[in-house]
Amino acid sequence: MNGLPLVELAGDAYTQGWRHGRVLREAIAANLRIYTARFERELRMPLAEVWRRALRYADAIAGQNPAYAAGMRGIADGAGIELAAIAALNVRYELFYQYFREYDRPPAKPDGCTAFALLPAETSDGHLLVGENWDWITGVRGAIVATVEPDGLRTLAFTEAGIFGGKIGLNSAGLALLINGLSSTADDWASLRRPFHVRCYEILRARTLAEAQAVITAEARAGSANFLIAQTPDQVINIEAAPETVAVSGCAGGCLIHANHFNDPAALGIVERAIERVPHSQWRQARLQALLAPRPQSLASVQAALRDHDRHPYSVCFHIDPADPPDEYYESVASIIMDVTAQTLYATDGPPCEREYGQYRLAAGAEES
Repeated sequence: MNGLPLVELAGDAYTQGWRHGRVLREAIAANLRIYTARFERELRMPLAEVWRRALRYADAIAGQNPAYAAGMRGIADGAGIELAAIAALNVRYELFYQYFREYDRPPAKPDGCTAFALLPAETSDGHLLVGENWDWITGVRGAIVATVEPDGLRTLAFTEAGIFGGKIGLNSAGLALLINGLSSTADDWASLRRPFHVRCYEILRARTLAEAQAVITAEARAGSANFLIAQTPDQVINIEAAPETVAVSGCAGGCLIHANHFNDPAALGIVERAIERVPHSQWRQARLQALLAPRPQSLASVQAALRDHDRHPYSVCFHIDPADPPDEYYESVASIIMDVTAQTLYATDGPPCEREYGQYRLAAGAEES
């Protein structure tokens, strides 16, 4: 089939994690090779220190969300990999973004994404449609995980192999999540606050928009991130979250677009780090806004927008800059679109201009698009 591999998970968190680890063990090993090289090169610290930091976070997660901690242990056991390495994958967001804080030189790019939401009144079939291009390290392996929780809630989400749960996805309560990496000078991994990927896991297991919003806003955060949350039939909110403050917004004219910058950092009382060697986040956001301005939009027209190459390689469909060294290559690693009304997810394994979208249904498996 086209698209990403589908892994079906059920049972308690440890059992889900064990199957994740067993089925995706080769992809997990590949991701660890990529990340350990970058931990040593970009964090400028021996792996022993990376593992120490990761295990400190693992201890904190065990108190914050015991199910998530059990899931990480399951992945480690299923893949035959030490818990410290799996924990490092699961808190790599905090570890990498701390790098932006500790070193005064152009850092690695953050999780780049250009995300959108369209209310039902703006789509050709009257469905709530959301999605994004997820721009990250070339070669990172992903998967679609379909879970059935012990209480019956079902989720369908994109994740990186080795990271428990999912970070771009939807659930059977009609709720969907998109994310964008952000960075500010206030980010601090050592606070050991609930990590980014744990919050994504909790949001995707929320049953209401208010419950999902509280996952982000009820307590302070270790680092900055953007969360775009939607729920059927027609609710959409965007939360720009810095460590101590948040900005909540909604759709303007039935559409919401967000990339990798704070829209008004001064209003949040933070200083945003300049983390793009060639600034492009504001351009990608404005470009996708323009592409989605003609209404109504269909699944096909949204796919075309996410394949846009204006200002290539720093385009909505993001590509490798040949001027970068090979160990700093970034591209649209996956493109994900969700018809939240129909509980269907479409995803590519690689840049959407090069790959077809695989189709995944919340109540069933995957099929070719």
